Amino acid sequence: MFHTRKAATSVAKQCVRGMAKDLRFGNDARAEMLKGVNLLADAVSVTLGPKGRNVIIEQSFGGPKITKDGVTVAKAIDLECKLQNTGARLVQDVANNTNEQAGDGTTTATVLARSIATDGFAAVSKGANPTQVRKGIMLAVNAAIDHLKTLSKPVTTPEEIAQVATISANGDTEIGDLISKAISKVGKNGVVTVKDGKTLTDELEVIEGMKFDRGYISPYFINSAKGQKVEYQDCLVLLTQKKISSVQNIVPALELANQLRKPLLIIAEDVESEPLGALVLNRLKIGLQVVAVKAPGFGDNRKNQIRDIAVATGASVFGEEGAELKLEDIQVSDLGEAGEISVTKDDCLILYGKGDKSAVEQRAQSIAEELDASKSEYEKEKLNERLAKLSDGVAVLKIGGSSEVEVGEKKDRVQDALCSTRAAVEEGVVVGGGTALLRCVDVVENLTLDNVDQMVGAGIVAKALRQPAFHIASNAGVDAGRIVEKSLRESGNVGYNADIGEFQDLVSTGVIDPTKVVRTALIDASGVASLLTTAECLITDLPKEDAPPMGGMGGMGGMGGMGGMM
Repeated sequence: MFHTRKAATSVAKQCVRGMAKDLRFGNDARAEMLKGVNLLADAVSVTLGPKGRNVIIEQSFGGPKITKDGVTVAKAIDLECKLQNTGARLVQDVANNTNEQAGDGTTTATVLARSIATDGFAAVSKGANPTQVRKGIMLAVNAAIDHLKTLSKPVTTPEEIAQVATISANGDTEIGDLISKAISKVGKNGVVTVKDGKTLTDELEVIEGMKFDRGYISPYFINSAKGQKVEYQDCLVLLTQKKISSVQNIVPALELANQLRKPLLIIAEDVESEPLGALVLNRLKIGLQVVAVKAPGFGDNRKNQIRDIAVATGASVFGEEGAELKLEDIQVSDLGEAGEISVTKDDCLILYGKGDKSAVEQRAQSIAEELDASKSEYEKEKLNERLAKLSDGVAVLKIGGSSEVEVGEKKDRVQDALCSTRAAVEEGVVVGGGTALLRCVDVVENLTLDNVDQMVGAGIVAKALRQPAFHIASNAGVDAGRIVEKSLRESGNVGYNADIGEFQDLVSTGVIDPTKVVRTALIDASGVASLLTTAECLITDLPKEDAPPMGGMGGMGGMGGMGGMM
């Protein structure tokens, strides 16, 4: 009897199962995935080109979002049918990868992926070897990319930068000029950030030096009635990672500053009431030039920012873990120096830090290496901010508009234009309007590969290369097939300018695309879409069946008198 029970328990454990799966094979699986790919690509492709349309997306909070950004549209799509949604998700990955690597070109990547997947599925359904078709696709893409590199030209002048930004912002010359000015102010490696503005117009603010969002601890430090600021020239800087809890901690530093006849900026985790009262009293009674500010950031980010300030000003950092430095033993060499400081109630700006130039460059290099190794978007953002403060400064683009929806739509275009511009500076530009990909068609069609199936793969790529130009023309309301064929007969930089509806030298008129954007779009699209063609089985979760509603529990009957419960 004992053995039987044990066996029954074992069987019961084995019967515990997860969610049931739906399996589809061959053409059935590919057809369902293709429906999802087409639905997503149709929604995204309407935004392509200067005459592309907007997409309105319902949001779970706030008003609807209006955008012309391909990756934003792709991310918003979630289909009810899980089989179709799997195909859509794979193309979403294409758009996401292109966005992460190049920051733009997501619509082009989606259009290319749809074309390669559609023709790849058709070829496999007719009996082609999917592995050889994929190999042919990848060889053709490599040949196209090699040819793109020969067409690429470097970007050097502010006018060329403005042209790239204008094209990416859908022909908005104001945005193009604004980005060009921002990059010329902070340099190619400077940081440009995009924020919501508070006016109807777009504005550019350039922050030089080290600025962080911590103001004076007490308004009694103010020495400039105009603007409610604390402003000092040729200022000493005291940095500590810990709280300043007693007057004795800071007396030696104040005495040194007084002897040198220089103002003193104190940056600490916090200043408690007793030492703060003493600082304010000295400021008001004897005119001591001093201001105290809380350290920026939190946790490790705070420690790193204090070290950055130390390097920029040549100061020592007190209160470091494992360090023996004490505030009471401070020497003149422990204080940093800054040519100018300006502190408001909200932020602190340190200009012309007198730190060792080679130490600043070394610190910037180490932050750049951390940036390359980091995978977190939040970390990258913080590292970029720190790098900018140590190098050329930060340019802030404040995007204006009459409503939140308008500002949001314009911000999407500015972000795309900014990423395109950086990509253009990095790898140069090629002729725009989808014409660069059309110039690669001959190279792909003239390839000689090992077998028929590989040649089929090359043919799929040759057809896909026509699609971006086709959709740009289609969105402009003209006969797209005729436009593409005429563009193929042209040579060099001559192509169709959909904005004005004429054939012309596109480079001379500023219709250009960053090489990195076009290259990344083609690589990402071909990689995922060609893998789709090799799929023979698709496994998805079956929808859960709703549990039947529980019946009423019926009357519980009278519980009778419960007696006197003591």
